[in-house]
Amino acid sequence: MEKKCSIQQLPEENEIQKKGAICLQNCTYSIVHEVATTMGMHIVKPDESWDLWWCNVPMDFKKAKNLKKYQKTNHFLGMSEICRKDSLARNLNTMSNSFPDDYNFYPMTWYLPSDYIKFQTYMNQHKSAAYILKPTTGSQGTGIYITKSPKKINQYKQMICQLYISKPLLLDGYKFDMRLYTLIASCDPLKIYVYNDGLVRLATEPYETPTYDNVNDRFMHLTNYSVNKCNKMYIDNELFGSKRRITALGDWLHTEGYDVKKIWNEIDDVIIKTMILAYPFVNRSYQTCFSDHKYTPPCFEILGFDILLDENCKPYLLEVR
Repeated sequence: MEKKCSIQQLPEENEIQKKGAICLQNCTYSIVHEVATTMGMHIVKPDESWDLWWCNVPMDFKKAKNLKKYQKTNHFLGMSEICRKDSLARNLNTMSNSFPDDYNFYPMTWYLPSDYIKFQTYMNQHKSAAYILKPTTGSQGTGIYITKSPKKINQYKQMICQLYISKPLLLDGYKFDMRLYTLIASCDPLKIYVYNDGLVRLATEPYETPTYDNVNDRFMHLTNYSVNKCNKMYIDNELFGSKRRITALGDWLHTEGYDVKKIWNEIDDVIIKTMILAYPFVNRSYQTCFSDHKYTPPCFEILGFDILLDENCKPYLLEVR
């Protein structure tokens, strides 16, 4: 005789099926494990049945093509075209050359060593400019430095060299940038959702225009949390500290008389235009792998857009994570 049971008495395997199974074999972020557990998802191994494959990097092409129609993964193939510093620079430079009025939200950028001659020409014409140099990959401020001296720039090393925005908008006298979280929910059609909160990251030394004396002060010129948390001046408070919420910044901008709606509209514009860069690459891979996924998008991605405002509140894209 079949045993009847209420919803509360359903066997564990049915509960697992209801809440979903997630594979985190290639995910090193503990917060994802914590959230999955809190939501009641069942964490499984790669050789078990899963609904969501969450990993640090996109799955390989072969695995993506074999995705079942009910399965999802947290990356789009081709998104590296904007998530790598070198690819982002190349694509934005291409677009700014073709559409200078529309793609003017990225600091002037050179990819070394291939762009060194162009960079040298600019440098010779702008003796007082400062530049920020970044490795083509990496995060958390590793390998980043600022200079005003041509002798400090290795023309043979693969680096991204950007014109330093020397007149940023200051918050309480400190340089800051914003990390805006964006969900790419679908590729076909393209659906973008920008979270209405995020992080404001402040430097921990009062800002001064770059000079030969202060250009090496990373606590003044870099806003990376991983850098500034090492400074004794770092303040841990989300309302008035060194890392704040976007909503707190919005309140401050409004109090100071800035056109907050205009600023956010321009930031949305930056995000959309940046996604347009990646779209041809993402869509090509998507159609190749998932052409038969008609009803449920098999991919989504959470991106972090790092935005800096200059003294006129013009948003500049720094990078995409």
